[in-house]
Amino acid sequence: MTTTAEPAAELGRARPRKEDARLVTGQTNWTDNITLPGMLHMAFKRSDQAHAKITAVDVTAAAKLPGVVAVFTGADLEQGSLPCAWPVTPDIVIPTHLPMATDEVRYVGEAVAAVVARDRYTAADAADLVDVSYAPLEPVLDMKAALTEGSPKVHEAGNKSYEFVFPTAGDIDAAFSGAAVVLEREYRQQRLIPCAMEPRAVVSAWVGDEVTLWSATQIPHVLRFAIAAFFGIPEQSIRVIAPDVGGGFGSKLQVTAEEVLAVLISRKVGRPVKWTESRSEGNMTVHHGRDQWQRIKIAADGDGRIRGLSVDLLADMGAYLMLVTPGVPLLGAFMYCGIYKMDAYAFKCTGVFTTKMPTDAYRGAGRPEATFAIERILDELAVELDMDPLELRERNWISHEEFPFTTIAGLSYDSGNYEAATARAKELFGYDALRSEQAQRNAAGDSVRLGIGVSTYTEMCGLAPSRVLGSLAYAAGGWEHASIRMLPTGKVEVVTGSSAHGQGHETAWSQIVADQLGVPFEDIRVLHGDTQVAAKGMDTYGSRSLAVGGMALVGACDKVIAKARRVAAHMMEASEDDLEFTSGRFHVRGDPEQGRTIQEIALASFIAHDLPDGMEPSLDSEATFDPPNFSFPHGTHLCAVEVDTETGMVTIRKYVAVDDIGKVVNPLIVDGQVHGGITQGIGQALYEEAVYDDAGNLTTTTLADYLIPSAADLPSYVTDRTESPADNRLGVKGVGEAGTIASTPAVVNAIVDALHPFGVRDVTMPCTPERVWRAIETARNGGAA
Repeated sequence: MTTTAEPAAELGRARPRKEDARLVTGQTNWTDNITLPGMLHMAFKRSDQAHAKITAVDVTAAAKLPGVVAVFTGADLEQGSLPCAWPVTPDIVIPTHLPMATDEVRYVGEAVAAVVARDRYTAADAADLVDVSYAPLEPVLDMKAALTEGSPKVHEAGNKSYEFVFPTAGDIDAAFSGAAVVLEREYRQQRLIPCAMEPRAVVSAWVGDEVTLWSATQIPHVLRFAIAAFFGIPEQSIRVIAPDVGGGFGSKLQVTAEEVLAVLISRKVGRPVKWTESRSEGNMTVHHGRDQWQRIKIAADGDGRIRGLSVDLLADMGAYLMLVTPGVPLLGAFMYCGIYKMDAYAFKCTGVFTTKMPTDAYRGAGRPEATFAIERILDELAVELDMDPLELRERNWISHEEFPFTTIAGLSYDSGNYEAATARAKELFGYDALRSEQAQRNAAGDSVRLGIGVSTYTEMCGLAPSRVLGSLAYAAGGWEHASIRMLPTGKVEVVTGSSAHGQGHETAWSQIVADQLGVPFEDIRVLHGDTQVAAKGMDTYGSRSLAVGGMALVGACDKVIAKARRVAAHMMEASEDDLEFTSGRFHVRGDPEQGRTIQEIALASFIAHDLPDGMEPSLDSEATFDPPNFSFPHGTHLCAVEVDTETGMVTIRKYVAVDDIGKVVNPLIVDGQVHGGITQGIGQALYEEAVYDDAGNLTTTTLADYLIPSAADLPSYVTDRTESPADNRLGVKGVGEAGTIASTPAVVNAIVDALHPFGVRDVTMPCTPERVWRAIETARNGGAA
């Protein structure tokens, strides 16, 4: 008997990405590459006032410029309100948010008029000629001041959007009243700009009563629904295509004014319309991230056991509520307890309107903020108790024997091993040796101090289950859809509702299907991002693609195999129960020589000459998956920094990340996600901040002013993984946000650790050389730093 070796498993194989060939050779199709016959270009006149009444808009000069086809103000269009899908409290204030302002502007950059011209340069020149008269109003730029009596109002209803109180768990008063140690700290999460590599771009084209919208979006299915539901266009007449998208980080998880206006204006002019933002325009008008004040209080026994935690947030909504704006800080409500056990927990968040660009989801969305606060205050508690920060964490974390574990915030963590990840991280880091070096340098009074930062994190991702999202008043579900098309030649088309924008879905999805169906990796093509091809989906955000979309894919493969089993049994004149399916081939149990490959069955189903009675001539199958729980990746990140106390300069000397994301589909893709995530977290810790002046003008509109780290600014990361499989068919968890969630507190903890001998207790992010130096000087001069 001749035996054939089974093909190596695809899951866990470090395959180069299928997508990269077209990306790196410039053969891909970005939205801005799209050129249609008769296409016009759109540009916007944007408000230069942070808060003002519009008294007049004169478009005469702009309309007369040669090459201009049309000029529109908000009054010329039938506008609906841009949607907010997350009304987090029954009494939340959700102001009307028109795509183009008509009576009042509430942030610098808000669109006031749109120009359509034969080329983008003429459109931009004409937009400059639009003359807008304003009656200025006082801007509202400070969250705390916005809530004081007598503050100018952003909206007639006031400056408070909502107050959300998480159901208190345990006896919070008792936890604090009997505690040996109580610490209270206030941390600032600065405002951030996502800075995806590809700027936002939109092309809209009508043919009859049907519109096709190409957009650099993360959410083609949600965008299609929103345009139909909120702007009166029948859903069956809308096609949304997200071609290759160059990064998102949450910034393209949005229904934007520009997308809606492209649809409305292209219908008005009867020709295709394109808009692509400049980097400065994007910095002003892409939604921003973070921007919170975090007041956190912790109670502990003298041995370090945490008794209680209380969190009070102020979250800057900006001028309006966009798609998930109010819900972003509340995602953190579940994660302030992190990996730790405690007796009681309380959380409150107040959403505040200001005259700034609205905030919304940015990589991690609520969970980096929560992790930062708990990990920072644990380091402060360790200092107070004269304990090693890792010893304090181990004193309080959930041990691996206790899983599954229900946290004080009500989440059920399915798996984890914090001990293993931390032990491996300490080994790779050389933790004890670095602590010894630190003590020696401190004793010697070295002007360049060594600091060691710790972050032991977990996160909730795979954003789903629909019933949980519904209980949180979120307007959409958390399911995902996938389908498998078995082609007659034995090749496979995979259609997924997940919409990739750099994650490597085409590669990872091919690996999953190759293992499930036993077909070669090279014989699989993945289709996504087009609502006429992938008709169902909830898109990509919140590290949900693999944990939710991947499970839908496995479900579709199961159905293909079930159909093929029936055909194979008929072809081999055997009982279905007697067939085994291994490596893409059905054979009779005990007789591996008698068998049929799934490719042979696909062809037989297509020809359909001899199928079982009642059998449809197709193996094609689809599945929708709504998970019963979130997934919970975790890990330990350790950072060593050197701080020059004479200049404030911070240099990252070593960075170790040991993450547990369950089973790994493709290690290369995982490493890329972790590296990129760490880099963005370091960016928040050391470099990035969106700054407004006293008049409400954004002063960081270019990459010369808004600093993002380059390779020259970063260390070489040491990464590794431990493995606690998740409770799903593949054992997988999310990885897209893990690095960003863990790295920011690790870096800031390291800086503060270096400066503790000087009396420094915090440095406000970003920890620029000036801020670090000022913190040192303030502490040296007897002030509280």
